[in-house]
Amino acid sequence: MKVRSITGVSAIDSQTWDTLNDQAGGSFLTSHRFLDAFERSGSVAPGTGWQPQHLVLQTDREDDPEVVAVIPLYLKGHSYGEFVFDWAWADAYERNGLKYYPKWLSGVPFTPVSGARLLTHPDHELVAAQALMQWAQAHHFSSLHVLYTTETQQAALTEAGCLSRWHTQFHWKNQDWASFDAFLQSLSQPKRKKIRAERRKVQGAGIHTMIKTGIHIEPQDWDFFYACYAQTYAIRGNSPYLTRAFFELIEPEHCVLALAMRGTDRIAASLLLLDHTIDPLTGQKTAKLYGRYWGALEHVDCLHFELAYYTPMTWAIEQGISVIEGGAQGEHKLARGFTPVRTLSAHWLAHAGFYNAVQDYVEREQAGVQAHVQSLRSPFRNDPHD
Repeated sequence: MKVRSITGVSAIDSQTWDTLNDQAGGSFLTSHRFLDAFERSGSVAPGTGWQPQHLVLQTDREDDPEVVAVIPLYLKGHSYGEFVFDWAWADAYERNGLKYYPKWLSGVPFTPVSGARLLTHPDHELVAAQALMQWAQAHHFSSLHVLYTTETQQAALTEAGCLSRWHTQFHWKNQDWASFDAFLQSLSQPKRKKIRAERRKVQGAGIHTMIKTGIHIEPQDWDFFYACYAQTYAIRGNSPYLTRAFFELIEPEHCVLALAMRGTDRIAASLLLLDHTIDPLTGQKTAKLYGRYWGALEHVDCLHFELAYYTPMTWAIEQGISVIEGGAQGEHKLARGFTPVRTLSAHWLAHAGFYNAVQDYVEREQAGVQAHVQSLRSPFRNDPHD
């Protein structure tokens, strides 16, 4: 095998990339077009602290080399836009006179969604993991981080020498409810009451919501959405990660836009991404929504819950969507029918002393994550007569 790097997704043809993505059971989030959109839009570039250095693993045949695996990989100059936090590790490096940045990172930029990171046939996962590790070691940077991996790829990465880290997200799982009201009936009485009260506040403010999908999302809708998205960052004194051009480059059939209206005036928007994944081992198909971006041009109490959760959940029930992934963190989602799910990341640090210290830390962290999840109370009622 031979390993080489490319400085952009466009350096490899889309058919080769997407065939390997399909073999790995990857989603459209790791497709050629989606990852290329980050780069073509300028959202991911050396100037933003994300320098593409994607790995290509191919057979060492000069006459007819075959690409066996591709791995989305970035040289990072900071830890923003990752949602797996290593700021304390970076601080410890700096306090000891060591450079933490740049570091190697494999994942989907700005997207805390689990999926394949080693884009290859399952039989080649360990070889790809070992090649990635050897690449990181050969280039003498501080560390390697592979974010939001699958169970099998996490196993390959740990066998190759990475440390395993656990995290918690909250996902909504459709139990074949016939309607949003049927979903509410499955919740405990306090949770049901809280959601109804939140929805009444939005309705009492004279606001209604609607969903637009795919090609029905018009340029003016994107302009309004982007103004809302940018406002979310402006409130915190920051610039948005993604440029307006990014949203023009992603495939429209994956876009679900929720809009909040007062009369004919739009006041808020949230964007979810729709995907249909196929398990490479079982062949099982699953339709998912990934909740991603939200913003409002005026404050309305509880509008975020309505537009980011309740309106998309209603639409998901009508469309037979199996799962809504609510993004990173957010224990408040538990009160709204989401349940905890373990997510994974893999890490390697070049400095032996820090590697050992982090190994001890992540082992204790795993126990803490497990204990925390076990302490959470389900939002669903146990007594059918509640």
